[in-house]
Amino acid sequence: MSNELNRRTFIQQSVLTSAGGALAMRAKAEETDEKKAQPEAADSLPKGKIGDLMVSRILLGGNLLTHFTHSRDLKYVYNLAAQYNTEKKIHETLAVAEANGVDTLVIHTQPWAMNVIKKYRDEQGGKIKWIICPTAEINDSMEEYRQQVQQVVEMGVEAIYLWGVRGDQLVAQNRIDLIAKAVETAKQFGVPSGVGAHNIQVIAECEKNKIDADFYIKTFHHHNYPTGPKPEEIKAPIAEIPGYWCSDPQAVIDVMKQSTKPWIAFKVMAAGAIPPENAFQYAFDNGADHIIAGMFDFEIAEDVRIAKKVLTNVNRTRPWRS
Repeated sequence: MSNELNRRTFIQQSVLTSAGGALAMRAKAEETDEKKAQPEAADSLPKGKIGDLMVSRILLGGNLLTHFTHSRDLKYVYNLAAQYNTEKKIHETLAVAEANGVDTLVIHTQPWAMNVIKKYRDEQGGKIKWIICPTAEINDSMEEYRQQVQQVVEMGVEAIYLWGVRGDQLVAQNRIDLIAKAVETAKQFGVPSGVGAHNIQVIAECEKNKIDADFYIKTFHHHNYPTGPKPEEIKAPIAEIPGYWCSDPQAVIDVMKQSTKPWIAFKVMAAGAIPPENAFQYAFDNGADHIIAGMFDFEIAEDVRIAKKVLTNVNRTRPWRS
């Protein structure tokens, strides 16, 4: 048998070895760093605090892992992502994220993906935190939603938020009371509870009605990219329009500036249309406290390098809220 390792095996072993070493070092460091707003190491990825939960400024988005790529009219990309992000590759991606200081995953309750991340934690000792949005229906009984919240809490979730799709729907139906119930349901299980949205009116209504959310997750990106919307093309609902997920960036800046709650921005790269450095700078400068970035494993190290660079030179319009 040849003593030479093939390239694929070498890469896999190198990733897992470096990730394992980084995980062990982080576990020891977190014993003293958990209560601090920023880690001690100057070259570490900065963190912020949501409730009692410390999370990195850059979070790993779950859409590429669930194969929901938002690839506009390029339908083949969905299948391409599914072929690439196998269970094994997802585990490698989570390990690479941890090794680079990305300590939290944000994902929705897609059953297959949930089983994969649980296996990573249970069988491989993964430490990456979970912020999960249940996708169950929300109605007056709250029964189905409560059951799903309980399931993810029992799996070990660190924080829960109302799925942005649900948030948009409930505001359109003028059911702010159900948003409040969703937030309270997660709180009853003892985890930080947030609200997600594509429509900035969701956040505005939460603020107006003093919904007791611990944090917000809101889409945010500018329109200065080739397939960005033209003013005459902007119409509601946002979720049904391919190519963008933030119809009025200035309105987002204005509403979030008035909120004292931590803000996690997502879709900051408009699903890959805006380069990371440009997207990160815009989001952090204009008030985002954390950013969700959908990343393949081979993109993580570079995106973290970019984030660290950006975070040393931010000109914020809003105080840090985490």
